[in-house]
Amino acid sequence: MRFKVDEDLPAEVATLLRSAGHEAETVHDEGMRGWTDQDIGKRCQAEGRALVTLDLGFADVRANPPEQNPGLMVLRVGRQDKPHVLAVLRSALSLLEQEPLEGKLWIVEEGRVRVRG
Repeated sequence: MRFKVDEDLPAEVATLLRSAGHEAETVHDEGMRGWTDQDIGKRCQAEGRALVTLDLGFADVRANPPEQNPGLMVLRVGRQDKPHVLAVLRSALSLLEQEPLEGKLWIVEEGRVRVRG
């Protein structure tokens, strides 16, 4: 699967995704820091990349209909320190083998993943 990692997440998220066999680029590495959510969303659609973010704005299905996206994974975690974020994401990655992300919104929380779309 192809991912774009938003600027609100550590670069190690891309490393984790790559180590799980996925292709991952970061907003930072692509010179997209400070871009609007709308522009990042359009770039993800154009590139066919699912977005991984902490930005709850992407969880608004009215503004970001899941079926019009290559996939949205919004991490909703109680703590945003790097080890915790990586642990929560790591626990959700195994679900990719069973549940497609394309055209869906995943809300990833500690201990559960809610899927919409």
